[in-house]
Amino acid sequence: MAWNVFKFCSALRALGSIMILFVIGIIGFTYYALVLVNYGPSLLLGGLDSFIALLVLALFHFLLVMVLWSYFSVVVTDPGGVPPGWRPELDIEKGDGNEAAIAEASPLSVGDSSSHIVRHCRKCNQYKPPRSHHCSVCGRCILKMDHHCVWVVNCVGARNYKSFLLFLFYTFLETTVVAVSLFPAFLVFFTDGDDEITVSLGSLAATFIAFILNIAFALSVLGFLIMHIMLVARNTTTIEAYEKYTTPNSPYDLGRKANFEQVFGRDKMYWFVPLYTEEDMKRLPALGGLDFRSRLEESEPLQSL
Repeated sequence: MAWNVFKFCSALRALGSIMILFVIGIIGFTYYALVLVNYGPSLLLGGLDSFIALLVLALFHFLLVMVLWSYFSVVVTDPGGVPPGWRPELDIEKGDGNEAAIAEASPLSVGDSSSHIVRHCRKCNQYKPPRSHHCSVCGRCILKMDHHCVWVVNCVGARNYKSFLLFLFYTFLETTVVAVSLFPAFLVFFTDGDDEITVSLGSLAATFIAFILNIAFALSVLGFLIMHIMLVARNTTTIEAYEKYTTPNSPYDLGRKANFEQVFGRDKMYWFVPLYTEEDMKRLPALGGLDFRSRLEESEPLQSL
């Protein structure tokens, strides 16, 4: 029997907003090591050193803005909850009013989210739209829930998944830039004692720690980013990938282009910012987390229960 890692996520409540402070602390420490210790003073040297420092600092600050923008967009954006009183259209069309019987009869009431069979959440005591899941940390059902992320103290769902992916993307770029920029100064840490060292021991220690932190984050985030790119390409969430033993092929896989648009929208100008245009929100209902086309719907009409 597979180990259900999701049932232990309620323990994450204890971390709370401490993780946000931790993230800000790491960013602040990196800023100190890169800007104040290494490249800030180089601006006053003149010549090529000042030009390189200017380029590094300009790129660093641009990526920092994008990291913070994407990060706090994930933190403050509602991932999408089930509207109060939501009922599946098939049940409304039937009009039999036998909600309890349907919920009890559904073999997937707490299981596979990729089926069009009516699903019911016992904890929320309400129907669950396709691809939604109950989060024991948030205490509610989340539309197209991917996972509850401890780093953002929020669920990652339909309405903030794009911001989450951009946060991963810009974090990888930022940490890579920092690691590459600090590498020459990092090597000074291993310089023989006889060589002339013009920086203090504290500055060397800060540079060393910042380099190690950023190279570690760059490598770990890269693996996570690759995983989510693969999920987007298949129009699958992390939870749905975990449920793969019941749904070997995602019924929502409409092709890479359509799958990408269901996360990033169609307006190319907005692909790299954590925003959607009003036009995309109107013509792509999937961005709201309730209306998802599937291969089943395209091949044949849904059969009523």
